[in-house]
Amino acid sequence: MLEQATQNALKTIQKSQNMRPTLAQKEISTLQSISSGTAFVSGLAQAQMNELLIFNKKYRGLVQTITEQGVGVVFLDNPDTLKAGDSVERTQRVVDVPVSDNLLGRVIDPLGTPLDNKGPIIATHRLPIERETYPLMARAPMDTPLQTGIKAIDAFTPIGRGQRELILGDRQTGKTAIALDTIINQKNTGVICIYCSIGQQTSALARVIAELDKRGALPNTIVVSASSDDEAGMQFIAPYAATSIGEYFMQQGKDVLIVYDDLTNHARAYREMSLLLKRPPGREAFPGDIFYIHSRLLERSTHLREQFGGGSLTALPIVATEAGNISAYIPTNIISITDGQIYLSAALRQKGIMPAIDTGRSVSRVGGDAQLPAYRVLVGTLKIAYAQFEELESFAKFGTQMDERTQKQLANGRAIRQTMTQRQFEPVPAADQIAILFVTLNGLLDNLSAEENEKAQQTIRHILHAEYRSYIRLFNERKTLSDEQKQSFLEACRRALPGK
Repeated sequence: MLEQATQNALKTIQKSQNMRPTLAQKEISTLQSISSGTAFVSGLAQAQMNELLIFNKKYRGLVQTITEQGVGVVFLDNPDTLKAGDSVERTQRVVDVPVSDNLLGRVIDPLGTPLDNKGPIIATHRLPIERETYPLMARAPMDTPLQTGIKAIDAFTPIGRGQRELILGDRQTGKTAIALDTIINQKNTGVICIYCSIGQQTSALARVIAELDKRGALPNTIVVSASSDDEAGMQFIAPYAATSIGEYFMQQGKDVLIVYDDLTNHARAYREMSLLLKRPPGREAFPGDIFYIHSRLLERSTHLREQFGGGSLTALPIVATEAGNISAYIPTNIISITDGQIYLSAALRQKGIMPAIDTGRSVSRVGGDAQLPAYRVLVGTLKIAYAQFEELESFAKFGTQMDERTQKQLANGRAIRQTMTQRQFEPVPAADQIAILFVTLNGLLDNLSAEENEKAQQTIRHILHAEYRSYIRLFNERKTLSDEQKQSFLEACRRALPGK
């Protein structure tokens, strides 16, 4: 009975999501007042929330408030020539976005208009940007990993398909770099990627697109952009439009990764809209419903059960902090919504440790359920060893004399930290990561310089691919190695590494 009720609920949701009313008759009124990207229109008694209005047969607006006197509208285009008394026409449909496989490799705005000069986009379907989430009974456990190719994430804070993992940190700490590396690592996995740029400068977005194209990841990626030059209304609808595109692919049983870069700008755009529409401000001058606009967005990310398609939508929202303050309004809101966070430390970046992931403040609430078994065998010991190293390192700064055992712990901890250091745009496959971490944990990379450590990692990867390719197959089949296999690989690395 419960299963049947869930299926009936899903059919109702899908029917309402795809339903578009026909135009029985035109409903036209006049613009009463306009100010700073917002307008007030009277005479549209049947207007609905999020409905698209057309001004002067040219400019688009989004209904955001409905009162007895009229409706408050935010513009999606720059209304440079509009004035009071101009015509306003209802479209009788909520704002929607075209969805199609033809979107892959394209750069569009939140309404589906191409921005890449590659011609029009052919799409047979459109979906509303705001859609109901799937019921709980339609969601499956997150048990399949989404590999980022970043050792410090895949080992310490694993991400599962369907998870919502927050990336937060100060400016210039590498938040976008982590998201781009994750997208690049999906190049040959079948995962469709969506990069949603909110309030970014056009030059910054151009660099992102150029890197994705250079690394061969753009053909499998959709870029949705609302730049800092766009109206606040366009920036507000961008993540919802990108999510609807992701849901289109998820409903086909495909795995999707979506990056929101970033939700701090999204919150500011909504605050601007709300204050201009005379809504009361709340904590830190943000509207009281700022939590709701992000919760209804991120709740749409999930992993569906097989009978409902089996697809997944994984979200990586990005949030900027100020002076490392994660207790501010927007960070705490989104931390409470998501399934974990990756915290980037400005102090680690200043030390040259990149990616600057603070493993003490980073967490994945899905945990090892979405991790390859070979990782789980290593990670418990790895986390303990690294945590002990960080404690010992603070004492070592005072020049305290250490015994031999403590010195070995410090040397192994430094090797682990150096191993976690990784260049941008160089994601490492899961099997290679496991091999490197296993050798590091056994002390074979202790007391090596940064350059020697990097060469040693290359040697380990060469041994794995040249002599132990069967191990890669075992890892991909979610199996672990026997003690004999581990010892054999360790001895091969010991013979190849200098001084070991």
